[in-house]
Amino acid sequence: MTDTAPIVRESIRHEPVARTLRVVRTERLTSTITRVTLGGDELAGFRAVGPEDHVKLVFPSPAGERITRDYTPARHSRDRGELDIDFVVHGDSGPATRFARSAAPGDALVVAGPRGSRLAPQGVAKFVLLADESSLPALARWIEAVRFEAEVFAFVQSDSDDVLDYPLPTGDRVAVTRIGRSAEDALVALGGPDLDTAYVWAAGEATALIPVRRRLRELGLGKDRAKVDGYWREGVAGLDHHAPLDPEHPED
Repeated sequence: MTDTAPIVRESIRHEPVARTLRVVRTERLTSTITRVTLGGDELAGFRAVGPEDHVKLVFPSPAGERITRDYTPARHSRDRGELDIDFVVHGDSGPATRFARSAAPGDALVVAGPRGSRLAPQGVAKFVLLADESSLPALARWIEAVRFEAEVFAFVQSDSDDVLDYPLPTGDRVAVTRIGRSAEDALVALGGPDLDTAYVWAAGEATALIPVRRRLRELGLGKDRAKVDGYWREGVAGLDHHAPLDPEHPED
């Protein structure tokens, strides 16, 4: 692959479906992450084949309003008829945190989507991946998708000592490192691997990722070779991850 060779990612559309699923069990993966396993007959036909696929979860509300949040499915077992969703359990009382803390077998949750899948690019020899706790399910899906065909350098931004207890796929060509949460930590980490022939994916808190995207553009990594996605923004409830990373200077 040369610097001018475009990197193509295949897209697949899915029939939009909203499914009412039931909690099968819960599991504490780390000090900040709880896995909720869902099941039910309506899970039949569910497909999520891209590393960044996301579904909309419709949470129950005491006021009767419809509250939705986007989540990347952590794992889907067709044989067992189960879907795992991983929640970062904060100290707040948001709808996702409330649900994850109180979820018990039999509780209902509506899961809509995914509407489509964007597959990992083919023919790339090296992937550099950056995630915080909110994007660990997508990081795991990225590693699983490419670990047998490419080198993988993954960096996890977290202050939690046990964050790497999260079940990430492994491999002889996979290196995972915990780093600090600041933009400076991310820039230092990304400065390690040679990015000339790499594909870079980064996701996490939107504001902290603005300098990361800027640096990647300065290095000549355009939109076909680098994807930077704000999964949440400090002080904003229910951020739309399709929104511009930097509202004051949106990408073209």
